[in-house]
Amino acid sequence: MKKEQRICVLLAIMILGIWGLEAKSSGSLIPKSWKIRMIQSVQENAERLYMPGVTYTEKKQGKIRVTEAVVHMASALIPLGNYVTEREAAELLTEDEATYAILAKKQAEEENSVDENGQLIGKDKSEETRQASVPTMDLSMERLNDFEYLVSNFYTVDSVTYINPSELNASELLGKDLRIDLSTGGSKILIYHTHSQETFADSDNDPSTSIVGIGRYLTEILNNKYKIPTMHHEGVYDLINGKLDRSEAYEFAKPEVEQILAENPSIEVVIDLHRDGVADTTHLVTEINGKPTAQIMFFNGLSRTRVNGDLVGMANPYLQDNLAFSLQMKIAAETKYPGFARRNYLRGYKYNMDLMPRMLLIEAGAQTNTVEEMRNAMEVLADLLNSVLTGR
Repeated sequence: MKKEQRICVLLAIMILGIWGLEAKSSGSLIPKSWKIRMIQSVQENAERLYMPGVTYTEKKQGKIRVTEAVVHMASALIPLGNYVTEREAAELLTEDEATYAILAKKQAEEENSVDENGQLIGKDKSEETRQASVPTMDLSMERLNDFEYLVSNFYTVDSVTYINPSELNASELLGKDLRIDLSTGGSKILIYHTHSQETFADSDNDPSTSIVGIGRYLTEILNNKYKIPTMHHEGVYDLINGKLDRSEAYEFAKPEVEQILAENPSIEVVIDLHRDGVADTTHLVTEINGKPTAQIMFFNGLSRTRVNGDLVGMANPYLQDNLAFSLQMKIAAETKYPGFARRNYLRGYKYNMDLMPRMLLIEAGAQTNTVEEMRNAMEVLADLLNSVLTGR
């Protein structure tokens, strides 16, 4: 046995002994605080050992407990194995202007991709997210403040990224006041579509049966029923020379949306409305008020990957506000319409979510849903937006 391996074994024995003492008093085999510390420590030391130059760890001041020192020493010697795959290692990038262009392209590729005919290709995440939340979900603050419970029941975290307990503090996120000011004039909500060519099971060549038509219907409901002034932008960003191409859709969309926001300073909410891409055997539908209703999913980009850490050039100053908005929408959905909203999905890139603090990227239904199911879903979504944004 090599010297490093012997050291690992000895340190592992020491850690198990310490765990045993702490578990004896806590009644838990592995205390929750230790699990979180160990995961974070492995991750931090892995990045320092295998990715020098692209990671940064802020030095903490003050005394370090002996137990924490042992954990850090041990985790520094643990071989990464499955933690860093060959694919991730190949993606190791130095963050500069040239890299940003690569990351922007990869951002588009990280979504479920389709060919020029709109057929799903590549990885399908439907198996991870197709299950609706159970109606008996415990929504008490005591449970929601438990990081493990929150992530396990309300989120799907893509393998390319990670989230920290400090970023998903339920009390802070749910405590943010997201109500808009309806006492002033002008539009308050902007709805647009980075992927305007997304269609449904029974769509035809009429744009009213595409995701754009679904956005029109949501806009009508918000304007007419809930009296929330809403603007719908129908710009096309996923066609190049008449052919479907989403590789630069986010880059094409951003300047035009920014121009709309500059010309309409009254806008307080931005929604990028999509439909998901799933396997042909997956049907994201539930029944609400006796009607078949497509399920939706709130999507957040964290501007961070396991390989590169925080992505320079893709920083999002509104990340906490974005997370608060999507979590408040998810909790409102579980409260009023259990089973309507799938788990919130966290991915590694930005997806233009730095446009506004109150920014949502919504995956509504999928290509296997019908237009009727999608329209029914917009009626429910509009009610949830009204609840969160006005408190009514």
